[in-house]
Amino acid sequence: MEKYFDLLMANPLFAGISREELASMLSCLNARATQVKKGDPVFLEGDAAGFIGIVLSGAVRIVRDDYYGQRSFLTQAEPGDIFAEAYACAPVETMPISGYAAADSQVMLLSARKMLTVCTNACGFHNRLVKNLLAVVAEKNLLLSRKIQFMSQRTTREKLLAYLLDQAKQHGSDEFTIALDRQALADYLGVERSAMSAELSKLRRDGVLEAAGARFRLLNKNL
Repeated sequence: MEKYFDLLMANPLFAGISREELASMLSCLNARATQVKKGDPVFLEGDAAGFIGIVLSGAVRIVRDDYYGQRSFLTQAEPGDIFAEAYACAPVETMPISGYAAADSQVMLLSARKMLTVCTNACGFHNRLVKNLLAVVAEKNLLLSRKIQFMSQRTTREKLLAYLLDQAKQHGSDEFTIALDRQALADYLGVERSAMSAELSKLRRDGVLEAAGARFRLLNKNL
């Protein structure tokens, strides 16, 4: 576990916590790491809630299935990212979503109950941890608001451009690489992949952008 300490120390959940405290904390929170092969579930809808996950390596894709089995992509957690924290804090017994390994992955699961209650050892880091968790949940809500902004656009083209312009702003450059493949991007924006691919082709023909896989370059400043 110690080989991932640098990754964990960079996580906002552990902000202000020393490396020495981290080892004790992980033991206190019943931390357990597990290997998950690409495509296998990390957790499934209906599993007991109450855990917080951290991606140590690989990636975890979070999805929701409706009544008819239609799948919606919610987000993808990369190394160092946290997942399932909102459901761990909410008054729900089971998970309403599922998570699958997008690549061969190793994930760490922490007990939210242990995190949110003072343990018998009266560990001094609990107050800091709870404050950090609140900040993480607030940040995730901001990201959700950003996604709603993209999805509220009327057309596939407008949704795609809104997302790409936001990515350019975040990267501080008109040339950038996104973390999503084409199917994941279509799911994230709530559009059909074929329709999105058609719009990308039109945007290339119109001289608006260049695209190669996950790499994009915006060419037209008057979008």
